[in-house]
Amino acid sequence: MTSVIGANIRRLRQDRGWSQARLARETCRAAGIPGDPIGRQEISRYETGKRTPREWLPFIARALGVTVNDLKAQRGSTQLPVPLPDQDDARGDDYAHAIRRMSRRLIVLDNEMNGLPIADMAARAFKAVHRRLGEGAYEPRYERDIRAAAAELAEIAGWALFNAGKFNESRRFNQEALFLTKLSGDRSTELLILQNMGMLAGWVGRAREEFSIARSVIDQGRLTPRVEAMFRAREAQGLAGLGRSSEADHSFGRARSLLEDSAPDDAPRWAWWITDSEIDRQQGRVLHETEQWGAAIPILQRAMQPDSGTVGYRNVASVRLLACLLAVKAWQAAEEETEKLIPAVSEMSSNVTLHLLARVANRGEALDDAPSSLRDALRHIGEAVNEDPYIL
Repeated sequence: MTSVIGANIRRLRQDRGWSQARLARETCRAAGIPGDPIGRQEISRYETGKRTPREWLPFIARALGVTVNDLKAQRGSTQLPVPLPDQDDARGDDYAHAIRRMSRRLIVLDNEMNGLPIADMAARAFKAVHRRLGEGAYEPRYERDIRAAAAELAEIAGWALFNAGKFNESRRFNQEALFLTKLSGDRSTELLILQNMGMLAGWVGRAREEFSIARSVIDQGRLTPRVEAMFRAREAQGLAGLGRSSEADHSFGRARSLLEDSAPDDAPRWAWWITDSEIDRQQGRVLHETEQWGAAIPILQRAMQPDSGTVGYRNVASVRLLACLLAVKAWQAAEEETEKLIPAVSEMSSNVTLHLLARVANRGEALDDAPSSLRDALRHIGEAVNEDPYIL
């Protein structure tokens, strides 16, 4: 019979999209033990209750980003909650755990209900951690791990600020996060931050910077196929912004090929969202913004298919698809897409998506040859975007 500990281990592992072999490797890494003294079969025994982890339990908890008490907690069949941690008295390994638990909570919120607004929470949480880092209010022997955890939190804040349309603030938090990864030697999180910095550069029209960030990472080598795919797609967007369309197409093709070669367990745990649909979203953005509307439509439709890469900003593909359908005067399809978007507007928290949607709706409403029913639906979207979010 499955034990409480085993059920919790399995649930948390599955929440991360990890295989049992992946958890075994992460556990050994958390224990600081080279090689693979425990393997997939041992994790399977723990999960099914055939064996109790005992000495491995603290390291399994660390790999999963929770405490030992979390793994022992009786939670029935529901998901383990991730409460906001009390960081005031934590000074050592428990402080690093508290920071990571905060980060996990923010990530969950970012991916619920089309992405709940977390920018202010994430920024405030990191500012509190940043203050303690400056004061040295922690045990020095845990400094590296605390800095690594702080870098992860700063990265989340940088992403959330971007999603809130606060680009200058996002850049500031990204730079602080990058600094902390350098101090802690956390190359994995450094790569994620560099991807975010490239994304921000491209969004604000700095295509050369977007391209340069991607190329600098690719040229260093030592990337897993999935992570290289992410930077190839970022490279492609930078190339498109520089007017080098054929090279951009080649880089997108390379990204897709790398994903096909990527084993499920060969990437960092944050790379779960790097999927074929994500590559489609990014190429769809390029084709939309370069006015290749006909080519963009099937790619954006494909980007909206469900896969393992569901993220909080997923509606952006639908918005870009609507813009392309309006541009090619596919009125019926555009009206169908508009009707799908209307009920989702009130749940959207991404300001970058909402601002894009408002522009698309305003332009569509001004099209004199569009059917009146479509223009009315677009007017409804414009009103919904500007509606007071506190009206019930």
